[in-house]
Amino acid sequence: MGELATEKHVQYILSVEKRKDDFQSVVMEHLRMNGAYWGLTALDILGKLNIVDADEVVSWVMSCQHESGGFAGNVGHDPHILYTLSAVQVLALFDKLDVLDVDKVTNYVVGLQNEDGSFSGDIWGEVDSRFSYIAILCLSLLHQLDKINVEKAVNFVVSCKNMDGGFGCTPGGESHSGQIFCCVGALALTGSLHHVDKDLLGWWLCERQVKSGGLNGRPEKLPDVCYSWWVLSSLIMIDRVHWINKEKLIKFILDCQDTENGGISDRPDDAVDVYHTYFGIAGLSLLEYPSLKAIDPAYALPVDVVNRIRLGKRHAI
Repeated sequence: MGELATEKHVQYILSVEKRKDDFQSVVMEHLRMNGAYWGLTALDILGKLNIVDADEVVSWVMSCQHESGGFAGNVGHDPHILYTLSAVQVLALFDKLDVLDVDKVTNYVVGLQNEDGSFSGDIWGEVDSRFSYIAILCLSLLHQLDKINVEKAVNFVVSCKNMDGGFGCTPGGESHSGQIFCCVGALALTGSLHHVDKDLLGWWLCERQVKSGGLNGRPEKLPDVCYSWWVLSSLIMIDRVHWINKEKLIKFILDCQDTENGGISDRPDDAVDVYHTYFGIAGLSLLEYPSLKAIDPAYALPVDVVNRIRLGKRHAI
């Protein structure tokens, strides 16, 4: 089995940030806040966050905030709940949550909750169980979870549960590993995991491991490094991670590395990107790979960051 090319991955992540004009950067421009979260969290797991200029990052993050309180994916774009969470997570990494007007951000997120307990992603009204997780996590990080109707939020997530134990994006939607992570995460953060049939869901999730050791998102699909996060974190939250072969999964992730130029791809020999680099490293952290910082499966942030935030919590939900 190969080894994690830590230094190469650090250099790759830093190089992605410096490239502003190539095709990939232009196409991803509106997603830059997500990219910042992926890259910076990966650096933190690798123990290398200190090589980044924190003040510069924080200044850029705050420049993406709108009057509404929400954050955009980049300067000059529209706010969305997804970018708002990424902004809060990036600030949390640097222990800079105190720069936020917490009430303003909270009001933005609270305003996206619908009558049935679901959340819209932005003012245009798209509803998805991902947004329920994002809202709950964002408010948990800000100690403001009591500002939404948590019971209704939980009931909506539960309504997305399927006969196979999995969850979809809306009631009746097909079970998918990414949506399952969001729904299980939302239930974990609200102390509501009793709604999950852990054996049934655990079986569906461990069936996602294919011969190569990698995990897929749905039956009959190819394995993809990103599911090393979505599936693993869900299995950990429901205490069924021992149902998969960890050694084979570690080998699969390491086989997806570009050991010359850094970065991790979705599958061996494909082009690398910062998204799969983060989820590969986060997956290895969940697998307790040596020398990586531990990551919290529900908060999707390093455990020490989560503990720091929770210690600052004045009122438990």
